[in-house]
Amino acid sequence: MMRNLLWPTTRALVVSFVVVTVSQADVMDVDGRSALVLQSDVAQLVIDLAGGSIKDFHLLDHGLNPLQWDSVDFDSTLAETPRKARSMGHFLCLDRWGPASEAEIENGMGWHGEASRVLWKVEQDVVQGEDNLEAVMSANLEMAGLSVRRTIRMSRSAAVFEVTEAVTNNRPLGRIYNMVQHPTIGPPFLDETTVVDANAGKGFMQGGSLPNPEQPSVVWPQGLKEGVTPVDLRHLTDDAAPAVVSFVIDAEYGWTTAVNAGQGLLIGYVWQTEEYAWFDAWRHVIDDKPFARGLEFGTSGLHQPFPILVQKGKIFDRQLFVYIDAGETVTRSYLNFLTSVEGDFTGVRNVTFDGVNLTVEPLTGDAIVVDASRLSK
Repeated sequence: MMRNLLWPTTRALVVSFVVVTVSQADVMDVDGRSALVLQSDVAQLVIDLAGGSIKDFHLLDHGLNPLQWDSVDFDSTLAETPRKARSMGHFLCLDRWGPASEAEIENGMGWHGEASRVLWKVEQDVVQGEDNLEAVMSANLEMAGLSVRRTIRMSRSAAVFEVTEAVTNNRPLGRIYNMVQHPTIGPPFLDETTVVDANAGKGFMQGGSLPNPEQPSVVWPQGLKEGVTPVDLRHLTDDAAPAVVSFVIDAEYGWTTAVNAGQGLLIGYVWQTEEYAWFDAWRHVIDDKPFARGLEFGTSGLHQPFPILVQKGKIFDRQLFVYIDAGETVTRSYLNFLTSVEGDFTGVRNVTFDGVNLTVEPLTGDAIVVDASRLSK
């Protein structure tokens, strides 16, 4: 299979000696639901088939899953049909981010599109290579007229995997759409000490008055509560306001990390800004305690139905939607990784990827290097 052009094709020679242990990957029952499970020598990845969510990613020697979040906590009726498709952990928003129009709602379209509301099919059983594990799954979005084919490639020796998603327009006419990755961290990884960092730039608070919701504007990591009071979005304690702030990214690659130094764990994402131009920070509190944080990145930064997106067009000179022609296939990718950290870790200054290594540069102390070279075929 041809690799996505997201990652540089020139790779430095890396000499390493790895003790290969038995890796497991299969479709199995997890918490009463069918899931695709990939287990390397160092980490386990669980993808729910009823909605396609990445519901668990943890180090084998640590056990803590940062993506501990489930939409059933916001809609108790979902528990009445426990195997029904629903969003968990990291889910995909496709063909939209946010609400549908009134007419679309009447026709059965929900929030964030169909991708997390349909059953996903395993197209390729897990192939266990010398350096990595690979599986392919897909979903058909009938109302949207789109289908998505997801390839997951997971390193055997490092806690890192690559997701490549190819979206195809199955209709005879072109259309606009949006595609947003919705990773969501929750307790116990998320608490008052958890710190979120990103290389985001200029941003604005969702819920601002139309036609110019981007006024007032902010710069990461600042948000404004009620449009006035400055808030440091790196932290979340007992007040989630402002709940959603969207930012553009000016670098070639976007990245975001969340770290709980007391738990000794960091989770991070890296993507190409050309494919995902927006970083959307969502925060939620229950009973004065941090309950959810969305580390979202995608093709839109305005949480509104398509008629409003079309009318607005751009914010900060960035498109609020993308177009896919009849029969066209568009591919986007990202990396997700975990690493252990020391108890005095205070945050991340930068994350870089050279096609071989992911390098996490902390605010203080030595850099952390995650070997991503084994993701290539």
